[in-house]
Amino acid sequence: MSRKFSVWSSYYIDLSPREMVLELERCGVRYSELSDEHGRALLEEGEDETSTGRAFRSFAEEHGVRFPQGHLWLWIRLCSGGAETLSLLKRWINLFEACGVERMVLHTDGIAGHPEYGEKERMDANIAVLRELIPFLQGKKIVICLENLIGYAKSADILMYALEQLKDPHFGICLDTGHLNLTERDQRGFILRCGKELKALHIADNEGETDQHIMPCGRGTVDFPDVFAALDKVGYDGLYNYEIPGERNCSLEIRALKLGYMRSVFEILSGQKQGQKAKQN
Repeated sequence: MSRKFSVWSSYYIDLSPREMVLELERCGVRYSELSDEHGRALLEEGEDETSTGRAFRSFAEEHGVRFPQGHLWLWIRLCSGGAETLSLLKRWINLFEACGVERMVLHTDGIAGHPEYGEKERMDANIAVLRELIPFLQGKKIVICLENLIGYAKSADILMYALEQLKDPHFGICLDTGHLNLTERDQRGFILRCGKELKALHIADNEGETDQHIMPCGRGTVDFPDVFAALDKVGYDGLYNYEIPGERNCSLEIRALKLGYMRSVFEILSGQKQGQKAKQN
């Protein structure tokens, strides 16, 4: 199975969208998740988000970079924004689709203003809004990937419940390994429960106390060899996308060195390094 190494575009949050593409090209990174921050910058370029997205996609592909995954509007409040929020979300989807994004990560709404709601009530409110999107999504080759969060929507069960209620192939699940390490902790169980519905990844580590967003196989406590084995078991075919803001507080030169190291670790976890050594022997 061919695994695609990816780093989300806000590893270069200090660069414009096109500068970010050039830095990814310089570092030999072919795949990336288009971040909320760079998505927002592109939306601000003009009123026609589809034309903006197509132009950006053309530029990126000229430099050997693709964005099969993207993070939609990070601070969206699905259940409180009404028609205006849904209309803006559709603009985000139009932009990302034009950029070549097929798997779009979305946060559901914990509805903080209603502490009396249980988790199922919160998810039911989100499902009601997401159902309004279904006619708009028809004919589009995209999947909206609902992410596991920390304070809400923490488990595979509640996300699978949402998919079972929506009953539409345009919805799937994104696993954030860092979030899960602060809540349910059972990475293998989450992956096996979601199975083929798992369409996107946010790979990050932490020490089990706060959402540090650090690279795997350092001081964090996620068992990444087990994560990779479980992903193999369910036949995961999306990006192995690193979302690691805890690693970007340094110069571009140092970030490039970190990327090289992370890619080497990724190849070891994937079994690619062992395979290369076996061929040499």
